[in-house]
Amino acid sequence: MLIVETIARIRREHFIKGKTIKEIARDLKVSRNTVRKVLRSGETSFEYERQVQPRPKLGRWAAELDELLAANAAKSAREQLTLIRIFEELRGRGYDGGYDAVRRYARRWSKERGQSTAAAYVPLSFAPGEAYQFDWSHEIVLLNGVTVLVKVAHVRLCHSRMLFVRAYPRETQEMVFDAHDRAFALFKGTCSRGIYDNMKTAVETIFVGKDRRYNRRFLQMCSHYLVDPVACTPASGWEKGQVENQVGLVRERFFTAAAAVQKAGRTQRLAARQMHRLRQGASASGAVRSDDLGCVRSRTAEARSLCRSVRRIPCGAGIGLQNLPGALRQ
Repeated sequence: MLIVETIARIRREHFIKGKTIKEIARDLKVSRNTVRKVLRSGETSFEYERQVQPRPKLGRWAAELDELLAANAAKSAREQLTLIRIFEELRGRGYDGGYDAVRRYARRWSKERGQSTAAAYVPLSFAPGEAYQFDWSHEIVLLNGVTVLVKVAHVRLCHSRMLFVRAYPRETQEMVFDAHDRAFALFKGTCSRGIYDNMKTAVETIFVGKDRRYNRRFLQMCSHYLVDPVACTPASGWEKGQVENQVGLVRERFFTAAAAVQKAGRTQRLAARQMHRLRQGASASGAVRSDDLGCVRSRTAEARSLCRSVRRIPCGAGIGLQNLPGALRQ
């Protein structure tokens, strides 16, 4: 087989040194036809691909192997079998060939199927002040020498990618309301839409498509802030990929090594300092952040339709339903 080094030397001998095909063939001990093929094609490498793969053992088992591969692909990722298990299943049915033939066939089958069923994704773009994304993550810290699982609320503005993070002991509605209040206080306003996953504190029933039956108190909070809630499709994290990436970033920066603290307030102060540093080095430019927050704060007449005034929820040492505005207690 013609190796890459030989092809490169043939090209240099001809195009740089000006040697003829006959001289190159004599010096490199290759045929003239080979030299002509390299020079006329302009290729830098040649690979042999067999047009028809003979299957003396596997041929009559191809239909059953197709059924096994199709049934396996239809299962969830956790329940899918490895190729070794599929090979053993085929051997149990009477196949007496080798594993390599099954592996090559399965690779070509997956490649052809992937080309015919490739998923398409449309990049998401957001106007300033249009939307934010909300999500929870579970992190581990050492609190007074005890390992504790804390729930971290993440809010992210979709245009400027400005972020808000706060840790809580639980994921109850009181914590959801408090996280929104503190995030909107930081952003100095709200957005037109809020993008959520199907968390129990927000969604009671999932229907076909985007139809949801939202929790009554959650809808009251959204009405209070004039936010239109939008729930993602189940198991479709890319629909709120910004906050999903934020979860990984915050976990890497703050929770890779469990933080040992004496008081719960210490966790918040530690996170606040780190968040300040993270915002200082945010990838979004200052102009983009100002543009996004400008629409949130209603600085310009053009952005007024996207702006929402903030109605503050009282934030004390602890927040419960009795602390919420009257509209939310009904």
